[in-house]
Order: sequence, then C-alpha cells, then structure tokens
Amino acid sequence: MEAATALSAAHDALAFQLSPAVARPSASYSRICCRRLPVGIGKANQILKNASRSTQPSSTGKITGVNAVVLGEALASEDDELVFPNDDFSRQALVPSLEKYLEMYKWSVEDPAGFWSGIASQFYWKQKWGQPVFSENFDFRKGNIKIEWFRGGITNICYNCLDRNVESGNGDKIAIYWEPNDPGSQDSLTYSQLLQSVCQLANYLKDKGVKKGDAVVIYLPMIMELPIAMLACARIGALHSVVFAGFSAESLAQRIVDSKPKIVITCNAVNRGSKVITLIDIVDAALIESAKTGISVDLCLTYENKSAMKRESTKWQEGRDVWWQDVVPKYPTTCEVEWVDAEDPLFLLYTSGSTGKPKGVLHTTGGYMVYTATTFKYAFDYKPSDIYWCTADCGWITGHSYVTYGPLLNGATVVIFEGALNYPDYGRCWDIVEKFKVTIFQAAPTLVRSLIRAGVEYVTRYPRKSLRVLASAGEPINPSTWRWLFNVVGDSRCPISDTWWQTETGGCMITPLPGAWPQKPGSATFPFFGIQPVIVNEKGAEIEGECSGYLCVKSSWPGAFRTLYGDHERYETTYFKPFPGYYFSGDGCRRDKDGYYWLTGRVDDVINVSGRRIGTEEVESALVSHPQCAEAAVVGIEHEVKGQGVYAFVTLVEGVSYSEELRKSLILTVRNKVHIQSFISQG
Repeated sequence: MEAATALSAAHDALAFQLSPAVARPSASYSRICCRRLPVGIGKANQILKNASRSTQPSSTGKITGVNAVVLGEALASEDDELVFPNDDFSRQALVPSLEKYLEMYKWSVEDPAGFWSGIASQFYWKQKWGQPVFSENFDFRKGNIKIEWFRGGITNICYNCLDRNVESGNGDKIAIYWEPNDPGSQDSLTYSQLLQSVCQLANYLKDKGVKKGDAVVIYLPMIMELPIAMLACARIGALHSVVFAGFSAESLAQRIVDSKPKIVITCNAVNRGSKVITLIDIVDAALIESAKTGISVDLCLTYENKSAMKRESTKWQEGRDVWWQDVVPKYPTTCEVEWVDAEDPLFLLYTSGSTGKPKGVLHTTGGYMVYTATTFKYAFDYKPSDIYWCTADCGWITGHSYVTYGPLLNGATVVIFEGALNYPDYGRCWDIVEKFKVTIFQAAPTLVRSLIRAGVEYVTRYPRKSLRVLASAGEPINPSTWRWLFNVVGDSRCPISDTWWQTETGGCMITPLPGAWPQKPGSATFPFFGIQPVIVNEKGAEIEGECSGYLCVKSSWPGAFRTLYGDHERYETTYFKPFPGYYFSGDGCRRDKDGYYWLTGRVDDVINVSGRRIGTEEVESALVSHPQCAEAAVVGIEHEVKGQGVYAFVTLVEGVSYSEELRKSLILTVRNKVHIQSFISQG
C-alpha cells in the first residue's frame, strides 16, 4: 500500500454527505478569507502531508520515520505516538481527510449561520426560523449572557426522532434493542412501535394535566420505558428531568424541589447484577422529604418491572401510585404533536455544583436537536447499517445525547442494557456485542479500566468482528487505557472517538473524526465544526502554540445550554465571569507541539505542592500507565512543609499483590511522568 493512499485521502474523495443545502458554502462565505483555523491544525496538516510524501508503511504495519502505526496493520505500542487511518476506512468515512475537515471547519466558524442553517434544513420545521439565525453575548460586561439559535423556528424533536423516520419508510427498522439484566432474553421496538408507545404515554400525561412547560421527573433504570418517557414529554412540550436511578432519596428530593414536577415516573425495582434495588422505596422517601419544603407530588406513575419485583411485593401508596401497565396501554396510539419554538425548553439535567446544590442545566429544543444529531453522525462516522451501543445511563447527558436523541434523529438502531456490565462476569459486554452485532461501541474510561483489571481473557473469548468504531466519553482517557481499548477490544482495527464535552455543551466539542486524521492515544485531538476552543492563562489572555492552561470557548454553538434553571445569575457567575468574553469549561487543557488537545481534568481538582499546581488527573494517568495498576484516585492532604502532599489510592491488576517494592515502583512512575519530587502513596 502506498503511503500517499494509506495516510491521507484527497479532500474531494467523498462529497460532503449532507443535504444539497449544505453541499457547498454560501456566497457570503466564498468572499471571506478563511483565517480562523484551530490553533495547531495547520501544523498537524503539515505533519500528515510530510508523512504521506516521505514514509512507507513497513511490512509490520509500522511507519518508518515517525513513531506511528496504520489502523488495522499493527498494534500500538507505548512508543507509538500516532495511529493513522488506513486507506479503506478513510475512503468510506463521512469526513475522509484532514483537508475535507478543514474545508468544513473553516466554513463553520466563518459563516456559522450558513453552515448550521443548511444542516438544520434537513429536519422538519413547522415554520422556518427568522433572522438572525443566532444571537449571542458571552461578555457579562455588555449585558446579560444570552445564547439563541433558530429563534422563531417551530419544530418538535420527538416528531423528528420518530414520525419523520416512520414517514420516510423506516417504520419497520429496529429503533431499540433491549438487553435485560439476566442473560438469555431480549426485547425490541421498531420505529413504528416506539412511536405508538410514546403516543400512549403522551396521551396519558396530557389527560393528567401535564402541559407545555410543565416538568416531569423520570426516575427509571435502563429499560425501554425510559427513552419512551423522555420522548413522550418532548412530544407534548413538557420538560423532562431524568434522575439517575442510583441516586439517593436526598438527591432525588433536591431535584424534585427545584423542578417542581407535575408527576414522577418510576418503576418498582431494578436488577443490577445479583442485587435488587427497590426504587419505589427511594421515591417514597424523596417525596416525603420534598413535601417538608412545601413541594408535593400527587401522582407517581410506576412501571412494574416484573423480573425484579412483582406488584404484590411492592410497597404502595393508594391515591398517589398508579401502575403504568394498568393505565397507559388503554390510551390511543396516536397523539397530536405540540409544536414548540426552537428556544422553548426541552429538558433539565442536574449536575454537581461546588456549593452542594445541584445545577439544573437547561437545554432548549432546536439548537440541541441540530447539534446532537450532527455530532452523533460525524463523531462516530455513523452509517444506516450500524448497530450502536453506548453503555451510558440516560440519567447522564451522554444518555440523552447519544443513547436517545442523537441516534434516533439519525434513524439509528441502538442497544440499551438494564444491568451490570460485570454480570454474570466481565465478558457480558462482548456477549452483548456478539448478540446484536454491535458496530459502534462507546464506554467511559472507568468501565474500560475495570475490564483491564478483570483480564483480557474475558475479551478474547468473543470474536468482536462486527466492531468498526470505538468511543470514549465522560472523563479523559489516559494513553495506556486508550491503547488497551485499541489493541485488545478493537484488534487495532477500530479508530477511537475519544470525545471531550460536558452536560452544559449538549454534544461533542473536541473529538476525533474517524478516518480524517491520525490519532494520538489519550488526546481528544481537534474541535468539532463550529467550536472555537482557546487556552487562556490565569489573567484570561489567550495562549498560542504549545501550552497548558484553562480551556475556554469563544462564540456560541447550537447545542449550548441556555441557563441554569431558576438561577441565571449563577449561570453567569460560574461559566462566564471567570474569563469575560468566553465560556469557561472548568477544565484544564494542554495543546502539544502538533496542535492536539489533551484534557487534564477539572481545574478545581488541583493539589498545590510547594507552590506548584498539580492536576489530580495527570497523576492518576501516570499511575494507571504502570502495568500493575488498574485504577487510581488521587487527593491532596496537608503537609507541614509543602502545604499539600499527594495521596493516592490504587487498585491493582487482578492477581497482583501489594508490596513495598511495588509502592516504590508506582512512585517512580509518577516522578518520571509528572516530575513530582515528593510523593505519598497508599497501596
């Protein structure tokens, strides 16, 4: 294979696969000198071109002249800094080259109105948006912080997820495969069946007085009724607030008090591995607690999860609790859509706050719809034939954007799983992959590290030949974990979309595009279309070139959250006042000499040792690079001389015993990688 074809594809190898409205830049764009490139991408482009001209892959799949391998031709070693896409993958990718990405990226930042309008036009709008396409103010000194996209456009995200797919002839396509906690059975819903189930619940909610703008709290495990409930709320214009069904009664009560829902939707119990968790008891305790503050909920719709608990064994409050199966199936399977403005609220999702009070992140309809659909399509190189499985729970933003809305807006088939991924053993992931022939698999680094600790035998006993793209989200993935995922799970065949984003951003912000450019293990690589990340110093000045600092974003994007529910002042103070004119992510970041972005963790997770600020994530990453360390958690402790010291809790690889020699080896690893001269460790 010639390097020129193995390492880069011509920018016109594939047409931009969107509607004709997006097939070319607008006239106004063509008159603009495109000067806003992501910092460092020009350097990366030069590296790619140099490698393409001057290197040849060797017979082992290595690339001479650089520390790199080609996808599918060799395993990635600790010495390999780059993993290049191969010619076959790039040729079929939605974005087949760095040149094509640059063309699209330039357009997206120079003419965001034209770029995003073209994409938005692919969805159904009852009424098109007005002008301007977007408006923003990121500088509190100029007035209230404001972000708006597609104001005046009338649409409905449920209609675009379901009705549009059914009407286009995909009604019989599987929308959801469901895998229960216990192996041996499964269930599924086609797009037509899912639409009918959503309409029945939507009609029930309307009958009980839930209307546009009302909140509904959803406290469900990963059963099909969870996305059904989300979509039913969206269909009638109600805000859903999904609470992870592992949170305590106190956490649930806080969210009920803040959102003041008309109804709570839950189930009686759930199986998680060998354990049964009685969710209705947690809801009971939460409603008692919320009532003490004057917030009472008179209706609790409860799904009977028969595999976990029969209704005869369920604690019940007459007059408040209603069985889902007794009422919802009686309602019609069609329901009129509540058409909403693009800036009408879609959902609330609570995230942790430094004050102890959770922050109610508010996303609106139109911009979120357009952005989450587009990021899903390109970040995972989605094709209509794919079977997609993201292991995240819908109680988190990943479950909203990349289990429910993003996939369904693209007409995808998704897998959802009720139980524990180590039950009955650590091979369950790959058993599910084999069962449904999953092609795109997304998991958090925490799960991957637990699989590493369990051992490769749980992976290698399954073929996994259907997999073609792997993905990671939720936290930075360290290089050694990345390589394990690439080498062991993907057999070096599958690119990894190591994405950076947040609850607040709605979708991927910095992410590889599979097939477009070389990857660096552990790096989120480059910004998505329309995203302009900057790294600033403590004074808020942008830093150019190779650097470390605070990660911010200038200019808005459609998926950005609009406020914190009921507390716009906290919204401005937390995200926009630290560095006026920018959205402050709260994350640290470094940009390497080649322009790649590396997330270093939350900036408030910093330990000050003798005046030096050390990020906990970089220490944890160094620890888990040790071959005998599976997981690590790092905290700061008081030190009489240095102010703070570093204290680490480590989980060793299965079968490895703790010893003083191992402790010293771990300390040395951190010193070599992070250059800490005094380190305290706990085995």
